[in-house]
Amino acid sequence: MKINILTLFPEMFAPLRTSMLGRAEEQGLLEFNIVDIREFSLNKHRKADDYPFGGGQGLVMMAQPAFDALKSVGAEGHRTIFMSPKGRLLDKDLALDLAGEEEITIFCGPYEGLDQRVIDEWKMEEISIGDYVLTGGELAAMVLIDTAARLIPGVLASEESALEESIYSGLLEYPQYTQPRSYEGLDVPEVLLSGNHKEIYLWRYEQALRITKERRPDLFDAYLKSHEKLTKDEARVLEKITICSKIEI
Repeated sequence: MKINILTLFPEMFAPLRTSMLGRAEEQGLLEFNIVDIREFSLNKHRKADDYPFGGGQGLVMMAQPAFDALKSVGAEGHRTIFMSPKGRLLDKDLALDLAGEEEITIFCGPYEGLDQRVIDEWKMEEISIGDYVLTGGELAAMVLIDTAARLIPGVLASEESALEESIYSGLLEYPQYTQPRSYEGLDVPEVLLSGNHKEIYLWRYEQALRITKERRPDLFDAYLKSHEKLTKDEARVLEKITICSKIEI
């Protein structure tokens, strides 16, 4: 996947070329094309934003440098995204959809946003990563890129791990432990040392159910409605957690 990133702060994207995403780029699975929008400004001071017509706080990205930056990457032929708190919330389905694209363009605007003519003319898809406001779209873009890129086959060591971990399974992740077995009087749960893979799986499943019920009851309720094909052992564990939930209520 080729990812064009249009931004006023290209230096912020240095972390993309480290760790997992950096290795994926070296392997040819990803390509990052980071474009400085200021390079397209006709202003001698490379100014790319200005105060909004009609008054108001903050600065708005101007149409001219935005248009020219988008043209430079051929954005008209590919999916174009604007990171915006007004947009569709990033979730698993959207991440999977983006992961299937060969090329996308992500536009990062300032706090107050982008001239609406750019959004309308380029038919930008507005995407949000949460109900809060950042100083710009750069951090949001990195979240989107990381979320979608790890779902591309080959980016992670195992495709299975990308879809089965944590929230993608419908449940929050169970607790994890590693060496040493005992530290400062704190011991790893015995079941994880038993070698009994079935019991380990059921323990983890129960822990994931409990954590999800406690911290994200909305996800727990959705899991109850959508997961019908369970083994007898899974059904037994789920029934126990569900009964406990009803008693607590």
